[in-house]
Amino acid sequence: MMRGALVLAVEGTHASGKTTLTHALAAHYREQGIHVATVEEPARSSPFIEEIVVHGRGQFDLETEADLFGAQLSAQLRAARQHAMIIADKTIANVLAYARLVLAAPQGSRDQAVLAAMEAFCRAWAPLYDVVFYCCDQFSQQQEGDPYRARVLDLQPAADRIVRQTCAAVGQHIIDIPPGLTTAERVSWITARVTRLGLIPGIRPADPATPGVTSRRARKGHRA
Repeated sequence: MMRGALVLAVEGTHASGKTTLTHALAAHYREQGIHVATVEEPARSSPFIEEIVVHGRGQFDLETEADLFGAQLSAQLRAARQHAMIIADKTIANVLAYARLVLAAPQGSRDQAVLAAMEAFCRAWAPLYDVVFYCCDQFSQQQEGDPYRARVLDLQPAADRIVRQTCAAVGQHIIDIPPGLTTAERVSWITARVTRLGLIPGIRPADPATPGVTSRRARKGHRA
């Protein structure tokens, strides 16, 4: 937890449905009366990424990756201040994984030293995520008018490997979402799992005889 807020993160590569699922989950929990916030992908609002991807100036470098790492962490902390639950579009381990993917970082270099420091931080920070679900699907990356995704079209298979490896290296436990589900089915699968884990007080597991039926009780962050 962060600042008393339950932290649920949706992990995976780009074009795996993380953002769509994050918003769908938030909508579900708002209907349950839970005061929830989503934490967006910071890359799309980063001036460093805009310079590289939109304007075609420069390359991915350590300063860009450090900015993204800090932005992801800051966004999660700020969202947790005033909400009972936050749903994050990735963990900070994901930012580290992509940094490793795009930076050469030879042994003994400044880049390697900073990435090692990021890894140590991710390892210490991992327990603050209450539960992390991993999107196993890989959808089409060919989206017209999206220069951000066009820049990383060829990285998805490698990204999947390194995101999983990085999560394992820092002790970030992930739960794979079964592939091939619709967004609505993903939401149902995840929320049932969260309920069974007892992560949200006042929401009890569904009666096996009546799937999807849960108990709703007043709690911090619920509407009266």
